[in-house]
Amino acid sequence: MTRQQKSVMTWTDGREVPLIGQGTWYMGEKASHRQEEVRALQLGLELGMALIDTAEMYAEGEAEKIVGEAVKGRRDDVYLVSKAYPHHADRQGLAHACEASLTRMGTEYMDMYLLHWRGNIPLEETVQGMEELSEQGKIRSWGVSNLDQADMEELWSLSGGDACAVNQVLYHAASRGIDYDLLPWSRTHGVPVMAYCPIAQGGRLRKGLLEHPVMLDIAASHRATPAQIALAWVIRDGDVWAIPKAVQESHVRENAAAAHIRLTPEQLQKIDEAFPLPTRKQPLDMV
Repeated sequence: MTRQQKSVMTWTDGREVPLIGQGTWYMGEKASHRQEEVRALQLGLELGMALIDTAEMYAEGEAEKIVGEAVKGRRDDVYLVSKAYPHHADRQGLAHACEASLTRMGTEYMDMYLLHWRGNIPLEETVQGMEELSEQGKIRSWGVSNLDQADMEELWSLSGGDACAVNQVLYHAASRGIDYDLLPWSRTHGVPVMAYCPIAQGGRLRKGLLEHPVMLDIAASHRATPAQIALAWVIRDGDVWAIPKAVQESHVRENAAAAHIRLTPEQLQKIDEAFPLPTRKQPLDMV
């Protein structure tokens, strides 16, 4: 199987984790949507999207409660990721935040725990806190989110910093800043990237992404949607996860099916021409 053909990534413990998972940003904000959101996550699990990403920030913990309800009775089949606020990133703060997240999700451990973005607490304290949680069995791996190359280099210079297992950043075909430096660095150091907003929030972040003639043409050739092509592009090399958020059943099914779309070298070249690689350093894109 070639890299481009992979739909899963083999984790450090030998576990296979699907390259397209499920995001939960904006879930939990309206009680009237709760059951629909739970059902969407459960459908995604049934369709093979076993990675679920959430955060204590999302609806101030309400999204984690929805995740907990969705994974109840099937926890061992789910690769569960959550994130801590930067002001909780010291040893004591991480211990309390992690325990609160575990309680909201009704689980004894997380597969991956991330620092949501960098704040004022030294990375050294964050590493110590994460390692302690790992030793206690509260988390199986830890990583970061929204850290640029210089931040990653600093992290890597710290004792235990090279245990960082993932960096979650914004990445899609119309936002390719990480292709210049961060993604090559990550590959060199064996740190997978997890892409949030992989379809630019349904095109809202970049209006030209899903409406671009190239995306429309490639989608038509695959009998797919432009959003599916955008997802297939993100996971094209087999070492980047994508975590789109979906609530509508049709969108959940489309996301799952995108894992099986194989873009040809010619199609990848056309996307490169439509959305060129950066030629200089760009600020890390964040929302």
